[in-house]
Amino acid sequence: MKKIIITLDGFSSCGKSTLARQLAKELNYVFIDSGAMYRAITLYFIREHIDCNNTEQVKRALSEVNLSFEYNPLTGQSDMYLNDENVELLIREMVVSERVSEVAALKEVREFGVAQQQQMGIKKGIVMDGRDIGTTVFPDAELKIFVTADPAVRVERRFKELYEKNPAITIEEVKRNLEMRDYVDSNREFSPLRQAADAVVLDNSDLTKAEQLQIALQWAREKMLG
Repeated sequence: MKKIIITLDGFSSCGKSTLARQLAKELNYVFIDSGAMYRAITLYFIREHIDCNNTEQVKRALSEVNLSFEYNPLTGQSDMYLNDENVELLIREMVVSERVSEVAALKEVREFGVAQQQQMGIKKGIVMDGRDIGTTVFPDAELKIFVTADPAVRVERRFKELYEKNPAITIEEVKRNLEMRDYVDSNREFSPLRQAADAVVLDNSDLTKAEQLQIALQWAREKMLG
């Protein structure tokens, strides 16, 4: 079977990364978490107090950012590294979640991220999830999946995930954060979140992780067989 590029786009907390990881594992493909890349950039901007309205500051900061994924034998997954520091846990904090859409909307940041992502996909055999992967990063990808779920389901999923790390968090905080990110991601000037014309839609509101994986695997194998 030929190697292909598989893209998964969709709103926050639709389970894109979980599905992408599972797909990559089943197909023996490389999983690339584009969201982690933008979160790592956001973490760097927060640490360095970068003014997102100052283009020169943004460009200078990006020139100092080195991103890479390294396999973690303890989890069996790839962790995000920022300038040789494992930031996989730090980039999942709410302080980053509250800023990532703002940072990722910047033209310079999108161009930086897209260039790195396209380089990673040259040899194909990859699964990448994000917001603009099937529309901007890999418009010629063989399989594009647009993942969606009912907003209430997404809020509940995200709340459960964050509550384990921060019992003080409220469901209202999570709801506001998701609504804000949805709006910013869909309305940003550069590479907005939208469904590619040739994408297949996967609504997982009422699906288990195993069920959605089987659906996606069937689509992938059909494309791989040509």
